[in-house]
Amino acid sequence: MRKGRTSKNINKDKVLVFILAFILIFIVIAFKNVIYKNIKVSTNTVKVDADIKKEQYKKDEEAKNKQKDEEKKEETKEQAKDNTPKVKMVPFKGKVEHIFFHPLIAYPEQAFDGDNKAEDFDDWFITVSEFNKIVESLYSKNFILVDINSLYEETEQNGRKILQRKEIMIPEGKKPLIISVDDLNYYKYMIGDGTVHKLMLDDNGDIVTYSINSKGGKVIAKDNEIIPILDEFIKVHPDFSLNGAKGTIALTGYEGILGYRTDFDSKNYEKEREEAAKVVKRLKETGWNFASHSYGHHNHNSITIEKLKKDNNKWKKEVESLIGKTQVYIFPFGEGPKYSESKFKYLQDEGFKIFCYVGQSSYENILKDMDAVVTDRRHVDGISLRHQKKGFLDLYDSDEVIDLKVRPKR
Repeated sequence: MRKGRTSKNINKDKVLVFILAFILIFIVIAFKNVIYKNIKVSTNTVKVDADIKKEQYKKDEEAKNKQKDEEKKEETKEQAKDNTPKVKMVPFKGKVEHIFFHPLIAYPEQAFDGDNKAEDFDDWFITVSEFNKIVESLYSKNFILVDINSLYEETEQNGRKILQRKEIMIPEGKKPLIISVDDLNYYKYMIGDGTVHKLMLDDNGDIVTYSINSKGGKVIAKDNEIIPILDEFIKVHPDFSLNGAKGTIALTGYEGILGYRTDFDSKNYEKEREEAAKVVKRLKETGWNFASHSYGHHNHNSITIEKLKKDNNKWKKEVESLIGKTQVYIFPFGEGPKYSESKFKYLQDEGFKIFCYVGQSSYENILKDMDAVVTDRRHVDGISLRHQKKGFLDLYDSDEVIDLKVRPKR
């Protein structure tokens, strides 16, 4: 006969059941946590994927809209082109007007201060306001700026090189005009007596001026010298320029160029040349060209050919090395040797072909037997504003231009 289970055995069974139950509960809880984490991760992943898809959709839509905008702009441009009146280009074979200036008087109170230079400034210079009025008049009279170098071409006939007028095409109704600026060197006598001090580049790479005003303040501007004034005017009125032409800058070298002391005697020779070269580069890029005005600004009728040779050699070393070669020679004081003189022939041999004098009217004589052209320019200055009104009425009315409020009474 089997004996019954003892209470001790029963207690052991209860403990075992309890342990098994505890283990089962632990397994269930652990499994539940694993499942919850997986579900959470999965949910987060789905949410992240949804956010990425939403952001990508947004970017795609923005790209599509941007493309549509660009296409609309291009379509508008094309429509504008179609609606813009066609400019008829016609050949021009007549006389090309040529006028010249000196640096502008940016500070009349300095120029006309009663010292011994005031009358010289009154004779040979004009003010900023006068220049602006002249430009407006030229534009209203349908003049258009052209590059002097674009007017001529060298050809060969019977084995000889000759210079001849090149046919240029200009908008119908327009009249070609050359502008040149002499002595844009900013000589020491000019500094502090009315002109700006130098040309320089601003942060955008545009030509601006640097000067010190009457109160001693440093001024950087685009509205007080010929170069930046014309640059800005042509941005607004592009039809004032043929193929981007601006003007010719005639430089000497004895006190550097463009306000930089690039002459060999300069204390900061290398640095000054480096800065001047940056300005020259930008001027060329924006439609300006250069001419020789000799090195020392001597009257060419008075100097010997030996002195002319020394002068030209200096100019080539100090100025041509910065601006590059040019075929334009602008005589100081508007006077130069006769075509038959050895001095004229010497300059030709040095590569100059276009020679500019000063006269009462624009003039051109192509010396076909000499491969050269001689021209006269008209001087725009205080003398012509005061005393030669009739001779400039085709360009402007001096009475409407001259600023007698700032000029000295004479």
